[in-house]
Amino acid sequence: MAERLQKVMAQAGVASRRASEKMILDGKVKVNGKVVTQLGTKVTGNDAVEVNGKLIEQAETKEYFLFYKPRGVISAAKDNKGRKVVTDYFSDIPVRLYPVGRLDYDTSGLLIMTNDGKLANMLMHPRYKIEKTYVAKVKGIPTNDDLKHLRLGVKLDAKHKSAPAKAKILSSDKRSDTAIVSLTIHEGRYHQVKLMLEKVGHPVKKLKREKYGFLTLDGLTAGQFRPLSHNEIRNLEKLVEGKRF
Repeated sequence: MAERLQKVMAQAGVASRRASEKMILDGKVKVNGKVVTQLGTKVTGNDAVEVNGKLIEQAETKEYFLFYKPRGVISAAKDNKGRKVVTDYFSDIPVRLYPVGRLDYDTSGLLIMTNDGKLANMLMHPRYKIEKTYVAKVKGIPTNDDLKHLRLGVKLDAKHKSAPAKAKILSSDKRSDTAIVSLTIHEGRYHQVKLMLEKVGHPVKKLKREKYGFLTLDGLTAGQFRPLSHNEIRNLEKLVEGKRF
């Protein structure tokens, strides 16, 4: 993502943003060997920026992407078994990206990819309670009591009970004895959605994450990604900032 030249200079510790602007106006800054005097100039991590003849070391540009993870892909930067990982889809992006959280190998859906470790850690922290909506194809057709248990929280194991969730049936098929269920949670325990549905007697046959906070998969198919807009990035920051301060 391109940033204003004076901001890049300030982040690199050259000078304050205002002082950096004066250096640009005074003709002391070169980008890729050419003197730049326009304050609106934007650069990326691939551009060579010189100040008073010295090349500055740019801070890594922050990148943010919304990725539609297919099934059969590992939510990691690498895999020691040689299986396909989410970063394989970003080989042309010139920074190292990491997934925010994870989706199971056999689960598809929305995943945020970024190199902004601070924001990623905050989004994953349970205190911020970011809502995530999953759509599951389950065995059997849940009853009203089953949905009530999901909404109140179910016991996952001897020590843990899920927080209250939003649950509803989207469709059902009596002939195949299956249903499509929407489940919205804000926790992120290992296999949580699968465990919750299994505990009420409806094992998951197929699972997809369709929503993360306000973000959706609209316009994407499995394996595709798009950069997040400035407004989307700011709104993600607001999700955690509003609950932090």
